[in-house]
Amino acid sequence: MFEYFYHEILRRTIISFGSLFNNIEIKHLDSSDDTVEIIKVPLAYGPTQKFLARLEQSPNLNKPVQITLPRMSFEFVGLQYDASRKVTTTQTFKSHAVGVTTAIRKTYMPVPYNMAFELSVYTKLNDDMLQIVEQILPYFQPAYTLSVNLVDTIGEKRDIPVVIENITMNDNYEGDYKERRSLLYTIRFTAKTYLFGPVGDTTTASRDLIKRVRVGYVQDETTTPTRDLTYTVVPRATRSYDNNVVTNLAEDVGTTTNILQVNDASSIDENTYIVIDNESIYVDRKEGNTLFTKRAQDNTLVASHVGGAAVNAITDADDALIEIGDDFGFDGTLS
Repeated sequence: MFEYFYHEILRRTIISFGSLFNNIEIKHLDSSDDTVEIIKVPLAYGPTQKFLARLEQSPNLNKPVQITLPRMSFEFVGLQYDASRKVTTTQTFKSHAVGVTTAIRKTYMPVPYNMAFELSVYTKLNDDMLQIVEQILPYFQPAYTLSVNLVDTIGEKRDIPVVIENITMNDNYEGDYKERRSLLYTIRFTAKTYLFGPVGDTTTASRDLIKRVRVGYVQDETTTPTRDLTYTVVPRATRSYDNNVVTNLAEDVGTTTNILQVNDASSIDENTYIVIDNESIYVDRKEGNTLFTKRAQDNTLVASHVGGAAVNAITDADDALIEIGDDFGFDGTLS
């Protein structure tokens, strides 16, 4: 059922999110408002609990477990399907392979998922915290858009909105003078990314398929044959690979009728095939928006269809997208 593929989309999105906060600095001023120190705030990937545990260790600077403040960390904490951005599951799109203009790759539309992140900011001084937070929040209104290269093989680069959800604050100041004070702000974000499935190579499919077969037959081995028969087969697509919806049914269709009413038959030619809800139908002729057909073609089953159902046309363009393994109804071998 499944095949191996790995586009590193989640990994790329995590790295892109962390890069947003790489160059945050704070300044310490003296009584004359002159800058005496500029500190670049370190950023690391890791859970908040890990850093809090280290902060609670002895403040003795000789202890190797002690960390310095200010500091930031971020973590990928959740993944959830986003139904509001869903598109048709069977819809596909094609793209040139990167660096090869003649190679066409095809994949299904991506699946929308929301990635949840938490950015934790730790400081000792309240002014340090305010400087850091003020350098982050103005860019999110409430979203900041990242441009992420999601799939290298087809050069698919998309803008990923990163939305700020909420901010929680914690000031740990209770205790005696020997205990270390620490401020902790946690900012939660949602990155609206997309996950792609395997990318197919339609060029390989076209190269491996026999597009035309010509068979010569001679009745006997005499010098002058008494009969010469030539049989030619031009394979055709048996489904609409590019989901080419040309019209819709104007009324319900049962399993016993061969006459179909559609909203607009101008894009449907006679002696061609259409697909309605996985049933392949041959259009023998048409009169206006009335189609006279042969039902259940290409080993599909006759079925009832409701008015408004999409009508997909199988065109010459679909022949170029025939997938590997499609035998066009032929299962013999050539010798």
